[in-house]
Amino acid sequence: MKTYLFSFLLSIFFVTTLAASTQDSLVSYEDVTFSDENSVDSSQLTTVPDDLVFSDGQDSGQSQVDSTSIPNDTAGAVAPTGADGEDKSMWGIFIAGLLGGFAAFFMPCIFPMVPLTVSFFTKKSGSRSQAISQAFLYGVFIIVIYVALGMLITIAFGPEALNELSTNGIFNFFFFLLLVVFAASFLGAFEITLPSSFVNKIDAQSDKGGLIGLFFMSASLAVVSFSCTGPIIGTLLVEAATRGERLGPAIGMLGFSIALAVPFVLFAMFPSMLKSMPKSGGWLNSVKVVLGFLELALALKFLSNVDLAYNWNFLDREVYLALWIVIFGLLGLYLIGKIQFSHDSPLQFLSIPRTMIAILVFSFVVYMVPGLWGAPLKAISAFLPPIGTQDFDLNNLTLSAAGPAHTGGADANSRKHYTYFHSKSTIKGLDPYYDYDEALAAAKEQKKPLLVDFTGWNCVNCRKMEAEVWSSPKIRAMLNNEFILVELYVDDKVLTLPESEHYVSDKTGKTINTVSKRNADFQITKFESNSQPLYALLDNEGELLVPTSGAIYDIEKYGAFLQSGIDAFKAK
Repeated sequence: MKTYLFSFLLSIFFVTTLAASTQDSLVSYEDVTFSDENSVDSSQLTTVPDDLVFSDGQDSGQSQVDSTSIPNDTAGAVAPTGADGEDKSMWGIFIAGLLGGFAAFFMPCIFPMVPLTVSFFTKKSGSRSQAISQAFLYGVFIIVIYVALGMLITIAFGPEALNELSTNGIFNFFFFLLLVVFAASFLGAFEITLPSSFVNKIDAQSDKGGLIGLFFMSASLAVVSFSCTGPIIGTLLVEAATRGERLGPAIGMLGFSIALAVPFVLFAMFPSMLKSMPKSGGWLNSVKVVLGFLELALALKFLSNVDLAYNWNFLDREVYLALWIVIFGLLGLYLIGKIQFSHDSPLQFLSIPRTMIAILVFSFVVYMVPGLWGAPLKAISAFLPPIGTQDFDLNNLTLSAAGPAHTGGADANSRKHYTYFHSKSTIKGLDPYYDYDEALAAAKEQKKPLLVDFTGWNCVNCRKMEAEVWSSPKIRAMLNNEFILVELYVDDKVLTLPESEHYVSDKTGKTINTVSKRNADFQITKFESNSQPLYALLDNEGELLVPTSGAIYDIEKYGAFLQSGIDAFKAK
């Protein structure tokens, strides 16, 4: 039974990272207030419905394009709604917290306490019903304590600051170091504990009777188990905070505390279940070690964010993959007992479930290996650096089958910011512009519609769209042959504007002094959106042809969205 826990722990890593893919990259613009000034003149739009809802980057599956304004075969174009994306993000954070709580329950600091705690309730209470009620209150207080911790994070930073964390290089680098420390702790290098004097004071208060005693008993569990739960809580709070959601930390802690509290309540209600619990032993430390490897792999994502935003260029895609291959390879060797750490007990035999889990881990390692030579690895592409950072890519040999990339009126290398962005950011086979005014001029010259792609280095959904949708020969051919494509990065930290081009935003009141800030200000001013990806199809005057759209992972639907813009352009 206990060996199945390792499969559960592996799922935590993937659910935590997948939770990130349900949330778009947000640009921090505190004090944003939208008004009718400088908004898009709706009279110039081509059949824009009255119930237009601006995109938040998620495909809700509901069409926002009036099906009567475009041919039937293109009526599937969508403009996602904001609430759907937020709900998905919150659910992702909650599920990640839930899995983290279940993992914490099987830690050496908590699991052995279950029989003692349940025994305390059953012996001290005068009846079974009283024992259940006390255990229920004990669980409620656990939830209250951890949710309060999540709320404190939100209050301390504020929702705007939480948004800013997702693209702030200093915070991302700090989170990388923090997760490495957590990983080292789980691997046995040291233990993260709270001061003993503080722990003793909390524990002393738990001897009081009534609700106060139960509350401090719950608090004692939280502080005594901190050496095991601290790294998990820290990781969850980091993930929730960098998602930019106002209540993200509280929602994450709600899931964590529910998973931690429910077993105590259930065992108090059904004490006979204690007999079926696996005995404490060396396997509990194995749980910590597995989590340590997963923490280490997750830490690289935050380091990659910094590397891309500041153009350091040392954590390219193949380097990132090589590190993941080594990390998960070592995890597989650990699972089959080939390597051990200081706190591990000898592994006398390899059980069938543990063997199956090791096979899954090694299979994942083998799956990643072709990525070193440019394989798209679509299952994990959203979490890898852009394919453009790959130094050696065998796919370049086959791109000619998709048709030639479009070229502007001037040599590509002479375009603004082309040499900076193109080599590492753009999916192979495409040749976009990186300056809006320049792209609009090219669209007028070639009499083609303009596709504006608001994107970012740290945008998970952007990478997923590029790997799963833009890589399709059908979509790539449409982008190359039917549109002038411009990619506008909103989170770059390197390119600055000449001092003569600095200005104060009418929307935010902030000084705009970098290329990325100008792109972001353009997005929220013209399209009233600050999430990525955002796709806008414009005519040669810079006016919307159809409503904007966020990420659409269905190739046919995204193709229909593009076709609707082509048809609207031709109808003018």
